[in-house]
Amino acid sequence: MSAPNHIAKLGLRPVELALDSVEPCEAIDLVGILSSVEETACTWDLGSDRLEWESNAHEVLGLTKGTDISNGAAFQLLIASEHLMRRQEAFAGAVEPALGKGVAYRVQYRFVPGGRRSDVSLWLEDHGRWWPGADGAPAKARGVIRVINERYWEEQRLLYRSDHDELTGQLNRIRLTEALGAVITRADRTGQHCAFLMAAVNNLAVINETFGFDVGDEVIAATARIINDRLRGGDSVGRYSSNKFGIILNDCGPAAMRIAAERFIKAVRESTIRTSACQLSATISVGGVLLPDQARSVHQAVSHSLQALDRAKLKRFDCFMSFEPSPTRETARRRNITIADDVIAALDENRMILVLQPLVSAKTGKADIYECLLRMERPDGTLVSAGEFIPVAEQLGLARLIDKRTLELSIDLLVKYPGLRLSLNVSSLTASDHEWMLALHRLTNGRPGLTKRMTVEITETAAIHDLDQSKAFVDTLKEMGCSVAIDDFGAGYTSFKNLKLLDVDMVKIDGGFVKNLAEDTSDRVFIKTMVELADSFGLETVAEWVGDEATAEIVRKAGITYLQGFHFGMPILPSELPDELANAKV
Repeated sequence: MSAPNHIAKLGLRPVELALDSVEPCEAIDLVGILSSVEETACTWDLGSDRLEWESNAHEVLGLTKGTDISNGAAFQLLIASEHLMRRQEAFAGAVEPALGKGVAYRVQYRFVPGGRRSDVSLWLEDHGRWWPGADGAPAKARGVIRVINERYWEEQRLLYRSDHDELTGQLNRIRLTEALGAVITRADRTGQHCAFLMAAVNNLAVINETFGFDVGDEVIAATARIINDRLRGGDSVGRYSSNKFGIILNDCGPAAMRIAAERFIKAVRESTIRTSACQLSATISVGGVLLPDQARSVHQAVSHSLQALDRAKLKRFDCFMSFEPSPTRETARRRNITIADDVIAALDENRMILVLQPLVSAKTGKADIYECLLRMERPDGTLVSAGEFIPVAEQLGLARLIDKRTLELSIDLLVKYPGLRLSLNVSSLTASDHEWMLALHRLTNGRPGLTKRMTVEITETAAIHDLDQSKAFVDTLKEMGCSVAIDDFGAGYTSFKNLKLLDVDMVKIDGGFVKNLAEDTSDRVFIKTMVELADSFGLETVAEWVGDEATAEIVRKAGITYLQGFHFGMPILPSELPDELANAKV
């Protein structure tokens, strides 16, 4: 077939160049161009099922010369059975008969030139347009078919990498949650019960510490394979986080969920995992939630399964626990959300304020230092004490923001009241927060007149959690001119040797040892011993929670340096400070 003939046959017009300065060219060799890019073209009369192909069709499609592809039915026989519907759906539906431009279609499928029993196959992309007949259904089509083997497999490889966790080969977190959302939607629509399990490798921390993280990764990957091998058809598993796997179980009620979880637990427990270091074994704990009865969203499903997993991990052995609704826990969760919202709003709107409680000298009875106590002011003007929001704020990662705001307010007071000495608390997170230290330097502008009037308090438990980090924090503060105190001393049973290592200036004895001194003789011995030891190290001491004169007299006799508590005054607003503190000369 000549080029003009085959172009006309497909309804195309020959391309010619007609420029005055250029001699006329021969018609473009369309067949040659199509063959060079592994493409062919065809027209299809759906009424008669007649296919008209370009002359290179057999060559491009890898067909022997006598293979019949003259009609749609014959061509369909060479499409892999799992993809038959793809091409049929591309030519489905109905449109307005007068549609001029036709309906675009594009479909990919696996093509078997040797028949469906053959092992040889190609990936084809079939795209073009079809035009409707009088009834609006497809009547004629015209299109191009091209081989996309390399591109297809590269796309599949990239798609697989975007969908699957690189280490385990299972679904990654994004695709896992997407699959979970689809399952919840289907279960909600059809009423079919499903389940979501969260499984965690129990002994991974020990393996990482003993053999290294590479071996730990091998255990994670092996555990994922073990779980995947025990899945039913249609179920799926994905990696949710470092050592946690999410497992989606279709058509699964409470009993089936427990059976499946115990199947996974037993399989992992009884498997020997070969690693580059040695043969190891692992165990998993599993928490589960029923869908959609106990969770109607991805967030709820994940949250509830993690709660159940936490309960399972509290057990001595690897086990399964199902989610159990708890009105108390839900109330606490909602309360925490409300507190977090209130804290953020108060920070944004400058509604965090300081009140001051005096530390009274045991010798003179005068307030030498004031401790900064944070209060949150509600929009209606009422104040909320720190004890009502600080614990939740620390759990939710808001402690650094609060400590920074406390620092800003404290520096403002030191500038305004030249005679004022302040003590302020910081959280354990601030001890490792370089930004807080930079803020201290920036706000004081390196002025020792401010920092020497500041005492920074860190709790005993925070100080001993990481002694090296705490020592670096204390040393930096002292270099800047600040004093450092250990708060709640005695609660964590820190040795005085650690205190000497930290080089702090003051210890504040935990109020639990002070409040009952009048009745408890053992606490008196404890207080006396701590004061004597502190004196031997050259440390000042503070007795907290002094509530009456009898207690105050006991700690004075024990040699305490400062007394703090409601007996010596309730917390006051900065505006209530004595005038001499504002008028003092620097």
